[in-house]
Amino acid sequence: MWGTEAFWGNYKTFFEGQGYRVITTNLRYHDIARKDDPDPRLGKVRLLDYAAHLEKEIAQLDEKPIIMGHSMGGLLTQILGSRDLGSALVAVTPAAPVGIFPVTPSVLQSFFSILTTWGFWHKPMRQKFSEACYSMMHLLPPEKQKAEFENFVHESGRAIAAIGLWMLGGGLDGRVDARKVTAPMLILSGKEDRITPVWVIRQIARKYKHATYKEFPNHAHWIVSEPNWEEVAEYVAEWLKKQ
Repeated sequence: MWGTEAFWGNYKTFFEGQGYRVITTNLRYHDIARKDDPDPRLGKVRLLDYAAHLEKEIAQLDEKPIIMGHSMGGLLTQILGSRDLGSALVAVTPAAPVGIFPVTPSVLQSFFSILTTWGFWHKPMRQKFSEACYSMMHLLPPEKQKAEFENFVHESGRAIAAIGLWMLGGGLDGRVDARKVTAPMLILSGKEDRITPVWVIRQIARKYKHATYKEFPNHAHWIVSEPNWEEVAEYVAEWLKKQ
């Protein structure tokens, strides 16, 4: 959510060093060149449109990939896993699927400017800098916060509603049939996370009976770029070696 492939820079370098071929991608209309002037069509893009875009990219590969996603991408990882598209699945501080209530006071504060914008559910939306720092980047030094926020693009209001407000008519695009997720699955959380709180992610882990769950006490939502991000990447690498 609000991200581009630039977000994965640390992990791309790390896992290429481990011998993996790493493919990063931008979701539909997530063009950094239009971060302040988003395509108006973005606002109505569905979560399942993102999944279809990724499924099309996966279909062009010559083997079934390891799928790794962060936050909203972690929910997309679950959806793609239910379609048997990954050889292994890594969901990093993932958003919750339908059936797991995701709203807490910290989540409301994280999305306050969006939730108080009438008609946000069909508009391109982006957090304020102060909200991004509170909800996701509070473990980063100030100069790093500013640099990361420069790469924030707008997000689909319809996708935001589907993830956070499915119980209020936001749609059921985030449904995942856990019985169809059969690939090895790793779910990671940061105990200091405010936008995907750890107690929500614990429920996600319980949804998948075969999933491995790992909680990092000194990390939050921006776990792939926070200080000591390497310890998380190394844990993922070791888990993958065991599969």
